[in-house]
Formats: sequence, structure tokens, C-alpha cells
Amino acid sequence: MSRIELPVAGQAPPERADAARNRRKILDAAAQLVAEHGPDAVSMNAVAHAAGMGVGTVYRRFGTVSRLLYALLDDDEKRFQQAFLSGPPPLGPEAPPEERLRAFLHTQAERLVEHRAVMAAAEAASPGARYDSGAYLTMHTHVTMLVRQTRPQADAAVLAHLLLAPFAPSLFEHLTVNRGVSTDRIKSAVDALLGMHD
Repeated sequence: MSRIELPVAGQAPPERADAARNRRKILDAAAQLVAEHGPDAVSMNAVAHAAGMGVGTVYRRFGTVSRLLYALLDDDEKRFQQAFLSGPPPLGPEAPPEERLRAFLHTQAERLVEHRAVMAAAEAASPGARYDSGAYLTMHTHVTMLVRQTRPQADAAVLAHLLLAPFAPSLFEHLTVNRGVSTDRIKSAVDALLGMHD
């Protein structure tokens, strides 16, 4: 079976050195605000002040608080994508599609639990923005491919959206913080959703 190459989120034309420095300063300032005060403390003004630059520069670079918060998660996103596009099994391409889909959804659950505060804040700042992000489009394309391989009669594109729908940051925030649901329970529920058993 030939490997399908998918775009990796975060890939962009090379930046000028000063633009790359500004981007790094903005992201470092935002990360420091999150670490010290939580994601709710991130505003364009607060980040600009912490980075020592004008708020217009921050707006031009990122546009919205949501995009800025998602950019903080970009390095983790790149590692995740490399793992499911070309890494070892069960996440990578050498495993059967059923195992890859299960590993993909389990790993996505772990990532949402780990980064839930920042992801929930990004979602709240711009509801629906995740569906237009390069990261979501890459995940959807990947899940569509795996669904097509495992369930050829299904509407793979729609089913992929439905399989990814439970991975909304606000739902994970509700499950883990408000309901005290563990990551293991979430993974077991994912297996039930897929009709898989250990």
C-alpha cells in the first residue's frame, strides 16, 4: 500500500530573522503568562507588554488570542503529526489501520488532558476556529484515510469529523476537571466508541 503524504501543521515559508525573533519573543511572553497566571491571563495587550513590543505587532503576527494560544501548542502538534505520519507502530504507518486509529485517538486524548487549559482557552477565545486550523485539517485527513481503510462502505469524511468531535477541548475540560474522569476511562470509552476491546 502506498503511503499518503499529508501536510504537517506549522510548515510555512521561511521567516526573516527579525520576524522569527519577534514571533519567538511573543510566544515566550505568552508561555510565561500561562505558566504564571493561567491561559485566561493571555490578552494581546498583556502579551505585547510582556514581550516589550507594540500591541499592533502582536495582532499582525497572530490576529487573535485563539491563534496565539494554538501557536503555543505548535511544537507538540508537530511531534504528534510526525509520529502518526511516519513514526513507529501502533501510531505510525507500519501498523494495521484499526490499531493506528485506536492509537491516534488515545494519543489525542492524552494530549488534550495534558494541555487542556490552554486548548480550552483557545477554543473559548474563538469557538469553531479549530476546524479551520491546519492541525485539525491534517488530523481529519488522516482519520478519513484510516476510516476508509477499515470501513470502506462508510462516509469516511463525515465519520472522521464525528470521531474527532468528542475531542473538543471544552468537553475534555468538563470531563477531567468537573467530572473527575481519568484518562484511562476516556480511552476505554474511545475503545467502546470504536467497537474495539483489549
